[in-house]
Amino acid sequence: MLAALALVSLAAAQPFRVRLSAADGGGVAQIPLERYVAGVLAGESSVFRSPEALKAMAVAARTYAVRLRGRHAAEGFDFCATTHCQRVDLHGIAARLEEAASATAGELLWWEGKPAFTCYTLDCGGRTEDAAAVWPDLAAPYLRAHEDAWCMRAGSSEWQWSADPRRIFDALRASALRAPPALERVAIIERTATGRAHTLELSGGGQAVRISAGSFRFAIGRALGWNTLRSDRYEIHAANGSLTFAGSGAGHGVGLCQRGADAMGLDGHSYREILAYYYPGATLGLTGRGLSWQRLSGDGIALFTTRPGADAALLALAGRELRAAAERTRLASPERLQIRVYPDVETFRNATGEPGWVAAVTTGGTIQLQPAAALRSRGVLDATLRHELLHALMEAHAAPGLPLWFREGLVGYMERPAARAGAGIPSDADLRQTGDFARARRAYADAASAVAGLVKRYGETAVFGWVSSGLPEEVRKTSSSQAPTKSR
Repeated sequence: MLAALALVSLAAAQPFRVRLSAADGGGVAQIPLERYVAGVLAGESSVFRSPEALKAMAVAARTYAVRLRGRHAAEGFDFCATTHCQRVDLHGIAARLEEAASATAGELLWWEGKPAFTCYTLDCGGRTEDAAAVWPDLAAPYLRAHEDAWCMRAGSSEWQWSADPRRIFDALRASALRAPPALERVAIIERTATGRAHTLELSGGGQAVRISAGSFRFAIGRALGWNTLRSDRYEIHAANGSLTFAGSGAGHGVGLCQRGADAMGLDGHSYREILAYYYPGATLGLTGRGLSWQRLSGDGIALFTTRPGADAALLALAGRELRAAAERTRLASPERLQIRVYPDVETFRNATGEPGWVAAVTTGGTIQLQPAAALRSRGVLDATLRHELLHALMEAHAAPGLPLWFREGLVGYMERPAARAGAGIPSDADLRQTGDFARARRAYADAASAVAGLVKRYGETAVFGWVSSGLPEEVRKTSSSQAPTKSR
């Protein structure tokens, strides 16, 4: 069984499956993470004037996507391209939007080691909403209501919309919501702490039905357009057979206010400051932040864990494996080596972007592991740690341009010296992809077999020496002629 993959970053995680709009060709497309983020910026934030606000939106959109990946899994894709998930406009991607995505590549907002729920709204009307008012089951201390002077600085956002009650009734029925057939009146009977409508009563013809204001607004938006009932901040008046809604703001009001964020950016605030203002307490970073990491040290290895009592024994195991690898290869152990053990598989996946079958990831001198207890229960803890330590040793001494197949194959050969020799050289695409376990396993086995063939011909000492000196010309030419032209 393949224990782990190495040298994969969050930005190289599996692409998202997105059901595109008709304008982008329709159907379900595989879109890499950063391309998806740029597409969301085009769909949700193309009118932003501030580059820093765009960066803040890029982080919010990326975090939202990573947290909610698979939202439409039952339908065969991760996200739709509408505002139900995040609006995507691939044809509208401009250079400045790509730059915002690139400048923040891989960065997420974290809360207690997991991606935060980074919802956002077009216009909070001067006061953001508490997440619990919209999603009662969501525990998100970083999404509490607060005054937003930046949104007010962007100018007035008052609006008014009138409609015949019959049109409102038809819109509600189209969303399978109940309403009196002879609808005459809509009244707000409960408001949130910020003054937004929370519960409505619909009455007429001697009947009355209660409905959440959020469901009411979404039904109106779907049927009659999103520029009708723009937010839940409104008053209602009935006159001349029509219902008139007069309010301010746009959207649910929770999280980052786009009008306010753009105003902050134009005033000179950085994207980090914008994110801290709208998601206070959430931590910005590339990996699982917000965890209570504790550092243990020994034999040149630093172990970071949230469970020092349970994971302390890993230091001794890692030290033994590293010494054995260094002695066999005659390569000096790395001066600085870090091992980070995540508390659960979900946090490991969120931090690395890897699927659950990848047990660990090594980047340079840092090894990221699934929980030691989980690996031990599957009987792969020792093998996984050995595999990653070999990678860290190789990468510390790898000559510039040393082929990926050789680095991966040498590690595989050291784990299984009896590997059959003579297999073809796998492509980098096969080795790097993490979407197909069987394909990855074949590629790694082929790489190990290719190196076994080199050892059989040139000897183990010579092959180990190529790590730091690079492949000799004869081997480079042979491997070039054997390399596949496309991935299988």
